[in-house]
Parts: sequence; C-alpha cells; structure tokens
Amino acid sequence: MISVNEVVKRFPAKGEDVIAVNRVSFSVAAGEVFALLGPNGAGKTTTLRMLLGLLEPTSGEIVVDGWSVSRDPEEVKRRIGLVSASTGLYQWLSPRETLSFFADVYGVPPDVAAGRIEVLAKLLDFGRFIDRRCGNLSTGQKQRVSLARALIHDPPLMLLDEPTRGLDVVGTQVIFEYLGELKRSGKAVIISTHRLDEAERFADRFGLLHLGELKYLGTMPELRQKTGCQSLVEMFSQLLGRSLMKVEA
Repeated sequence: MISVNEVVKRFPAKGEDVIAVNRVSFSVAAGEVFALLGPNGAGKTTTLRMLLGLLEPTSGEIVVDGWSVSRDPEEVKRRIGLVSASTGLYQWLSPRETLSFFADVYGVPPDVAAGRIEVLAKLLDFGRFIDRRCGNLSTGQKQRVSLARALIHDPPLMLLDEPTRGLDVVGTQVIFEYLGELKRSGKAVIISTHRLDEAERFADRFGLLHLGELKYLGTMPELRQKTGCQSLVEMFSQLLGRSLMKVEA
C-alpha cells in the first residue's frame, strides 16, 4: 500500500545543505498501523509532508497505492486522509455541511456522500450534534468531526499527526476505537505522536527516527531484541544518550 524507498530530503543552507531526512525506507501494508516516532527535529514532519505530496524528495521514491509522490502528487493526495490536532473546522458550518463540502471537494457524488455521512455519524457518535454549528462544539466533538472528514472520500491511506493532543481520556479512547475501525476496514495507517505509551498500545510496527535517520524498524518484540530495552521511552532515551555522548566527545 505504501512504500518509502531510500528517501532523502536536503534543504539549501549557507555553506552546507541541511539533510532533514537521510535514506529512510519503510513500508506499510493494508490493515496495518505504523507509528513513525521521534523527538523534535528527527525528520518526522518532513517525512509526513513528502508522503502528502507537499514536498518532493531530493532523491528516493515514495509510492502510495501504486502512485508516485514525485510524478503524481495530486493522485497521491486523493488517496490520503489526514487527521491533525492542528486542523480546524469552519465555525459557521454544521458537521453535516462540513462533511458535504469536503465530499464535494473530493468529487464524491452527493448521494454517496449522504450515505457515508450517516455511517460516519453512527460510527463516531456525532449524530446528536450533526446539525449544530461547529463553533458551538466541544474539543472532543470537533475531533470526531475531523476524524469523519478524513474518511469522507474513503481513502486507502490514513495519516494521523498527533491525533490525541489536547484530548481527555474519553477523546483519546475515541481515537483508539477509530484506529481499530481503520484496521478492520483495511486502511493503511501511519501515525505520528509524542505519546510513546499510547503508540505502544495501538501500533503494529514502529519506525524510530533520530537526526533524520531511521534507527530502528520493527514490531515491539523485534525492537526489544535489537535494543535490549523494554519500552519505547527507554529506546529513545538510549538513542538520545548516545547522541549526547558523541557531542561531548
């Protein structure tokens, strides 16, 4: 479903170019949740922007559902649903109007869109406020609408960037249930988060980025065997500790 092969991203700078992503490779299958993790400055955002077709790789290739990000960025964008904590809603529209608008943007026929809206309202439990203005909704209610918006065009790939940021326990549980539904429906899912304890709960495989390089890749049992650490927090502490030792040396 998704293939990232030897991807490099350089940014021009005075003197020497900055390498934000350095020969990163991974794949994500249908029905799999892949967590792309790393501290600030690790290269996560740059990688996600390349996956979305917003940045072109300096070298390497990204293929989404058979389409190349470099050659067919618009086709790639049509096949991705994005959920981000920083994505807002049109305050004067209702959830129904918001979803109808985005369905139209993606070219979903009105009758198909109406059916999907009803299904998503039931799945994410926002039927009771589906015709209320988004500006009057709570943070958790807005997040449910954002989750539905990302699915309105039925994309094969879902990209979730810090989806639980700012949410309480109930809102976070909605995200977990949402991820379960995405897996059952055969979506390929990439999630980026700083909440490493949560990532351990919902991801099938993990990619640990640090200083632009993919240091570790695999399932939790595989990562534990490679690192000798039991948790993602310990693994990143180990990576960061090694980097500090190199700087001091």
